Amino acid sequence: MSCPWDAVGAGVRPVHGCPTGFAEGDTGGSSTNGDDPSAHFPVRLRALGRPPETVGPFLDAVGDSPATVRWDFMGWPEAPEVGLGVGGARGAFVTLAVRARDLDLAEPASDHTVFVHVKQVEAERAPWLAAQVGLRVIGELVEAPY
Repeated sequence: MSCPWDAVGAGVRPVHGCPTGFAEGDTGGSSTNGDDPSAHFPVRLRALGRPPETVGPFLDAVGDSPATVRWDFMGWPEAPEVGLGVGGARGAFVTLAVRARDLDLAEPASDHTVFVHVKQVEAERAPWLAAQVGLRVIGELVEAPY
């Protein structure tokens, strides 16, 4: 199965090489211009329709730096226990914040945070989704700024 994903990496550690499958051209170094690669952070990488296995090389490339990876879905499943039918594609995505507590990568962490994005009118879908995999929501509902 493949799903679209979007990734952002931020940090000061230079990235040497490129994740396999994303580079066009030389993959053996950071820059041929002699500039400091860390001056170009955050790096935004968009890969639509890529299999989930392609996320690993991106995370390997960012090393210990914070990063986010976002997966968009065609919709959420029906949640009859909370009175919700099948959800549409709008507001159906998950973001993994690697070594960060927030989506802006401003609050570092030693572990990872998963953000489940749902439409505000379907807010009860987030705890329901978490429960489906044996987890729970740990934060308050935050309305997206966009």
